Amino acid sequence: MSQFKFTNYIPSPLEELDLADLLDKLKDFFLESGFQAPFSPWQQPARSREGLLYAVAHVLKDNEALPQEWRRELREFVDEYPDRKLSGEVSEFLNQVIEQLQEQGFIQQAESEVPINRPGEEGEVGMPDLHVEYELSDRGVDLLGYKTLKNLLGSLGRSHFGHHDSDRLATGVGADAASRPYEFGDTLNLDIPETLLNSVRRAGLQIPLDLDYQDLRVHQTEDTNSCATVLMLDCSHSMILYGEDRFTPAKKVALALAHLIRTRFPGDSIDVVLFHDSAQSIPLAKLAAVKVGPYHTNTCEGLKLARRLLRNRRKEMRQIIMITDGKPSAMTLPGGRIYKNSFGLDPMILRETFREVRNCRRWGITINTFMVAQDYYLVEFVRKVARMSQGKAYFATTLNLANYIFLDFVGGKGKRVH
Repeated sequence: MSQFKFTNYIPSPLEELDLADLLDKLKDFFLESGFQAPFSPWQQPARSREGLLYAVAHVLKDNEALPQEWRRELREFVDEYPDRKLSGEVSEFLNQVIEQLQEQGFIQQAESEVPINRPGEEGEVGMPDLHVEYELSDRGVDLLGYKTLKNLLGSLGRSHFGHHDSDRLATGVGADAASRPYEFGDTLNLDIPETLLNSVRRAGLQIPLDLDYQDLRVHQTEDTNSCATVLMLDCSHSMILYGEDRFTPAKKVALALAHLIRTRFPGDSIDVVLFHDSAQSIPLAKLAAVKVGPYHTNTCEGLKLARRLLRNRRKEMRQIIMITDGKPSAMTLPGGRIYKNSFGLDPMILRETFREVRNCRRWGITINTFMVAQDYYLVEFVRKVARMSQGKAYFATTLNLANYIFLDFVGGKGKRVH
């Protein structure tokens, strides 16, 4: 007769990890915009496996789910990196974590444009390719957007958002006001008690009821509008200069705003436009990997592209949310050549930029500008843009940028401008 020996089940450290929470803690690694990040103690290839291994070790070095000796080894590895090497067991565990993030669909491999090799470096048989680069998948982007949004809602003291309010009443599914007589074209959301009472008042109580067209009453609801939004992000070099990273917080806001629109405002749309020496529209999934560069600020071209995108969106409300920290310093000439003036406030550049602001206004597009710098001349430029477009100007910091944008998006833009 066969015998069985039962022991207590001891889960492996990998099973104890919350991968969604881990990815949230790795967001600075994946959203890094060119500014020196905590996960880059020395020059790392952008989002390489080697860099990701270090980032995971940095996050897990104090995780109580790991054995104490592993945590101690990870702390020593982080403190003495890159001279310190990991033991085979811990190195294998970190590689398994990365594989799990891939299998769960949070991250994916991205082909590196240029092979990364350091002098004297040799590959090892059976080891993962350290030259592979990683990026967030669509699911990873959505998760970080959700996490950012959740943190923001907590700081604002809100548990949920509804649709954009309007100053008109309409007929719909919910009941927000007194019912009224039915008119042709209304949603047939009948106020049944009032409809039956009207019939009784007119024809008396009888079986069957004598129901007539004039007896019908319908519920009223607040009319909600759909909105098309273009998020314009300044990725000129100044966004990471002067000891502050302004671009990464802007990317986090974009991810959270996209998640909010997808889950709470399904009738809305959002596009992302980067403006620098020129302007380009990018898929939201590619935003995490975007970095600033040695660019000027071509605000005019960014507004022009945003306006073209919004013209194709059949929505009641259309707006541009522009995040910038610099004065316009570039414009695109008719032949396609880029004219630049690093000092800013060039009369020709300003004239073309304000012309584009007026074009946006003619198309009913509101421009709400969030300035993450305190330059006097930039303040005056932003205020003029707000006046011309009948939009708003916010003078924010990287700490309260998200609060300003979300309070404006949810609470302020439902007001129609006639």
